[in-house]
Amino acid sequence: MNEDEVIVSVIMPVYNEEKYIADCIESLLKQDYSIKKMEWLFIDGCSTDNTVAIIEQYKSRYPYLITYYSNPKRIVPYAMNIGIRHARGKYIIRLDAHAEYAKDYISKSIFYLETTDADNVGGVAETRSRGKIGETIARMLSSKFGVGNSQFRTGGVSGYVDTVPFGAFRREVFEKWGGFDERLTRNQDNEINYRIRKNGGKVYLASDIHFSYYCRDSIKGIVNMSFKNGMWNVITMKLCPGSMGIRHFIPLIFVLSLICLPFLCWLWHPVIVLFVAELSLYFLMNIFFSLKQAESLYQFNLLFILFPIFHITYGLGSIAGICKVILKKF
Repeated sequence: MNEDEVIVSVIMPVYNEEKYIADCIESLLKQDYSIKKMEWLFIDGCSTDNTVAIIEQYKSRYPYLITYYSNPKRIVPYAMNIGIRHARGKYIIRLDAHAEYAKDYISKSIFYLETTDADNVGGVAETRSRGKIGETIARMLSSKFGVGNSQFRTGGVSGYVDTVPFGAFRREVFEKWGGFDERLTRNQDNEINYRIRKNGGKVYLASDIHFSYYCRDSIKGIVNMSFKNGMWNVITMKLCPGSMGIRHFIPLIFVLSLICLPFLCWLWHPVIVLFVAELSLYFLMNIFFSLKQAESLYQFNLLFILFPIFHITYGLGSIAGICKVILKKF
């Protein structure tokens, strides 16, 4: 492919994605944006399953389109920076293998980059999963009670926002403000979007850009994810002050209240009124949103358990993050 023809460089970090990568690539092959104007860069973090073999199968069919690079550091910021260094496109789109993309995902991303003054454009996620437990987890992650005002997860309206998932960037974003922060195992998107906004740039959420994201499909998986997210929120706040919003620490406040209020009740009995009021409000909200999200009695029962598990493990993760920051073990 002639370098002048490359308009869009799609960069996709991957690691052990054999369950998802083929469907993801198939959704990209169905894009209404010409593949002759694109290049796809897959950056593999030393996968131990068939991820690379599946990518190689597609590469043999589309050698001019697909390129594969190895990422021995394994984490996403390194993968993105490897891709950015090799990308030839005017626009750089960061995608995730755990997702499938609407056929106009790329064309609309480019449309908004060319018709707004945004430096980064993103869309709205429909959270999906596989299996009964996974489908219920997906419903929890699509609820404002579950994830707060994360607009791209809960069907936000078009407009300028603080962050978007993945992102379609103007190439000059990285030339002016640098690549992804390689200190961050998580929250790379939050950090780079904060850096864009801090330097006078803009981030745009387009409600007509759609993709389906496959979340964890087990309680163990979502507990592990929520704990690590909570922990990395604190570490990210320490490393990159200002990049995380208040909403990222609501579970921490909730868990601290569950720990501190009983102790304060023992010291001063009237506090018990506040503690009971908090638990009652949470209980009622849990019932309301579990009913709202559930399509069956099974889903209601599971959601009623999942919401507090998710919130509490998230908050405990943040406490672990505080300990790591204090002990300087991050």
